[in-house]
Amino acid sequence: MESEPNDDVIVIGGGVVGLTTAVVLAERGLRVRVWTRDAVERTTSAVAGALWWPYRIEPEAKVGAWSLRSLAVYEELARRPAETGVRLVEGVKGQARLDELGPWAARVPGLRASTTEEFAGEGLWARLPLIDMATHLPWLRARLARAGGVVEERTVAALAEAEAPVVVNCTGLGARELVPDASVRPVRGQLVIVENPGITTWLAAVAPDGEMAYLFPHPDRLVLGGTAEEDAWSTEPDPAVAEAIVRRCAALRPEVAGARVLAHRVGLRPVRDAVRLEREVLPRGRSLVHNYGHGGAGVTVAWGCAEEAAGLVFPAA
Repeated sequence: MESEPNDDVIVIGGGVVGLTTAVVLAERGLRVRVWTRDAVERTTSAVAGALWWPYRIEPEAKVGAWSLRSLAVYEELARRPAETGVRLVEGVKGQARLDELGPWAARVPGLRASTTEEFAGEGLWARLPLIDMATHLPWLRARLARAGGVVEERTVAALAEAEAPVVVNCTGLGARELVPDASVRPVRGQLVIVENPGITTWLAAVAPDGEMAYLFPHPDRLVLGGTAEEDAWSTEPDPAVAEAIVRRCAALRPEVAGARVLAHRVGLRPVRDAVRLEREVLPRGRSLVHNYGHGGAGVTVAWGCAEEAAGLVFPAA
């Protein structure tokens, strides 16, 4: 089936990057259709821990601007947390120092060294956006609909299937086959969702066993992580890995031990040596804009990358 002739833009990919890009384009007056293989609630983005922080993403020279633009948007959305799924939450990034971060860190409001009461070791305190993706992704879809955009569940075997004047490729890990781009590879992340025993601050640190651990609190649950397994494709939760995640998190916050497990989740981060955000000119004056390879920071840079991608869609506009 060919695309509708009245589409200005088809965005392929319904994760947070694709939906945010579609929203930006639609709110600039373009007729936008999103093609997504999975329902919005079942994309890789739906599994994300979703704390704003530049993680596993390059190029450093551009990531700061993308991240800070997104931070500004999330700070605004956090005024309506029940609606948007975005809250500003205090927490600590353990084993981190300001002088290790890029220039972007100087523009993060309130970012400072943590105190010994906040974390038993060197770390950074911050009040950052923490996004509940179960709320945020449907909110993005609804915002797109209000701007006249459409989301369709459709499996795409080739980018050429989209016949709109402009196609925006936000396929994440799918770009490995669709472009094809073999430099895109998975970094597997596993999470455990437990009942929240009363934790209100986030923590991301190296556990005593040397592995990473993080705790992201939501009103009705606590997200425990995590893993970063290079080139691992399985999306099935590993019970042994889950047990180790809970054990690491409990070593940092003992009240987690014994918390009732609600769910297990696995996501594959679409890691690339650098985000690909560029425009290709296609035959008959059509354009293909690539916006993929965001690694573990798709949420963190979504709005900054979406606005840059929108600028590439019609660069003369």
